[in-house]
Amino acid sequence: MPKWAQAMAWAEAEIRAKDQARIAELKADPRGWRRWWLFFLLVGPGILVMIADNDAGGVITYAQTGAGFGLGFYLPFLVLLGPVAYVVQEMTVRLGAVTRRGHAEMIWGRYGPFWGAFSLVDLVVANFLTLVTEFIGITLGMQVLGVSPLASAVGAFVLIAVVLLGLRYYTWERVSLAIAAGNLVFVPLALMAHPHWDAIGQAFLHWQVRGGFTPSFLYVLLANLGTTIAPWMLFFQQSSVVDKGLTERDIRHGQADTALGAAMMVVVALSIVVLTGSWLYGQPGAGQWDIQHILAAIGRHLGRAGEDLFALGLVEAGTIAAIAITASTSWATGEAFGWPKSINLPPGLAWRFYLPGLVSLGLAAAVVLIPGMPLGYLNLTVQVIATIFMPAAMLFLLLLLNDREVMGEYVNRPWQNWAAGLIVAFLVAMNGLYGLSVVFPHQFSHWL
Repeated sequence: MPKWAQAMAWAEAEIRAKDQARIAELKADPRGWRRWWLFFLLVGPGILVMIADNDAGGVITYAQTGAGFGLGFYLPFLVLLGPVAYVVQEMTVRLGAVTRRGHAEMIWGRYGPFWGAFSLVDLVVANFLTLVTEFIGITLGMQVLGVSPLASAVGAFVLIAVVLLGLRYYTWERVSLAIAAGNLVFVPLALMAHPHWDAIGQAFLHWQVRGGFTPSFLYVLLANLGTTIAPWMLFFQQSSVVDKGLTERDIRHGQADTALGAAMMVVVALSIVVLTGSWLYGQPGAGQWDIQHILAAIGRHLGRAGEDLFALGLVEAGTIAAIAITASTSWATGEAFGWPKSINLPPGLAWRFYLPGLVSLGLAAAVVLIPGMPLGYLNLTVQVIATIFMPAAMLFLLLLLNDREVMGEYVNRPWQNWAAGLIVAFLVAMNGLYGLSVVFPHQFSHWL
């Protein structure tokens, strides 16, 4: 082993040993406040992946969904997506804790270079496109606050790079969680809009598709799916579990962490749809409004403070997601090529690990600054692409979770396979219907 590799292995082992010793001490006597402190130390990956899933692209998608389709269908639909996200992400907790290997490393090691390269290219492309939507949200939100797109894109890049390069895993995770807490700003915003609670109740009772099952409805449906479950989430949470040093004994805490994150994700998503669905739905042209029009309309209804709060939420959503997705790209490439793969490692020793994520981050920031870029359309399209890529990623996950040689007693139970199989089938069916609506738009409308 080269000297630089030995130095990195020793550095990583020393840092992780300190973290694991702290956890072991609390587990030895988990009474009273120590039990809560233990839970606080063990949570992180699940909350981060779910809150980062409510990214800038997701915020824009939810806002456009409420403005275009109101409350009738999407409120109960988003509630159902919470358990869907949990079922998918809980599998990554078990896989990471049992194997101590990241998702990309498992695919390359178990299924060979061809499928490993396929999954890696799938992830890197989807991550780059998603990062573009994060910078869309950051630059648009900062424009409302009077900051130019160039300054906000450069500032966001520098901030995310500093967080990734300057912090070891434990501190990186705590700082990321602090940023993620800003996602909850959308909850008081929804309450400030004084929503019609009777209409919200009716949405859950009757679950109507207003306007019918049209190609545009299907497109937005896929976009909402894509912002709830995406390939980067699988790679991120499994690698995060490994980098955090969780083991089989920590699976229960990882499951609770993921369930809490899923609940927070749903609450925020509902809040955004309630906000725009209550005030903007039914206004002329609201279904075609981009986020700039939606922000202006929020300002008219809630005042400048409401518009600024929504803009800050948009910036926060883009920032926390960009932090997570950049790490996801670095982890996956490091795992695939046998490079260093831990945020615990200093940049000087592990530059190969940090470089892919930072390159994709910089390219995404540059794309957003291209004049005339159709930002609103691009955002929804990226969410749809994530939905199209997801079935392949899910199949690899299911294969690994049913491999008893890999998972031992922690293989999927029958109900988990049924639930995951239904999710894959639904994704494939929706992708197929969307394909038909694109290729045969007139016949598709007639069939419906």
